[in-house]
Amino acid sequence: MTRNTHSFTLTSLALALGAFTTLGNVAWADKLDDIRKAGVLRVAAFDGNPPFGYIDPASKKQVGHDIDLATEFAKSLGVKIELVPTNPANRIPLLTSGKADVVFASFTITDERAKAVDFTTPYFLVGQQFLAKKGVLKDAAQIKDIRIGTEKGTTMESNLRKNYPDAKVVLYDDSPFALAALRNGNVQAITNDGVKLTAQWNAIPDKEKYEIPAITVSKEYLGAAVAKGETRLLETLNAWLVDSEKNGRAVAIYDTWFGPNSKAPLPRLLKIGDQRVAAN
Repeated sequence: MTRNTHSFTLTSLALALGAFTTLGNVAWADKLDDIRKAGVLRVAAFDGNPPFGYIDPASKKQVGHDIDLATEFAKSLGVKIELVPTNPANRIPLLTSGKADVVFASFTITDERAKAVDFTTPYFLVGQQFLAKKGVLKDAAQIKDIRIGTEKGTTMESNLRKNYPDAKVVLYDDSPFALAALRNGNVQAITNDGVKLTAQWNAIPDKEKYEIPAITVSKEYLGAAVAKGETRLLETLNAWLVDSEKNGRAVAIYDTWFGPNSKAPLPRLLKIGDQRVAAN
């Protein structure tokens, strides 16, 4: 082998190794790397479901409990947050299409949804209840006799159909539409988690005409979600959620939106990290 041939061989080998390394980096790059490289965390969040996520009438900005959590998580990564408004039916498509990195949108953890996305450990516990005009819904047996509005593509819809198959279910794109239908008489009750109903009830000017009966359909755990297989992002988010409980940040955010002095006061039923980690 001549010197020139030897040099050519070494150079070719170096280039090949460099190319392999580059390809290897591409192959092993994941969503967490992409987020840090871009300097932006894209979060799918509600813009019409207070107090989890909605447009503030005064500031015209998207605000809420879930948005505060997502903003703090973005800060922990050292990146900016970009909010991607969503409704219940679009949460999974936004992840699977790559248009969002994380969903923080009052997302109930279910085995069926866990086939499409990976959920974090639960950060919130809610129960499905009803908001109706006073006296309309006194007993669960009456559910089958009235028109009930709820958001399409939610566990509220599936729970209602499963537990009360004879109920007259009317579907809406989001909770404000369902509330409007209740107030104009198109439905006699609406169903959602108790947190959202409490916030909606407190916001209407004639709230004294309505009530949330002591009827609960289910208890549900809420979690954030990432695309299937994004293990590092999921582990990082899980660790941050547990840390936020330990350092008090999660409690402070909760109290802002659900504490005694909030518009939707609600006892905190879940300590992050104490409950099961969602299937993924």
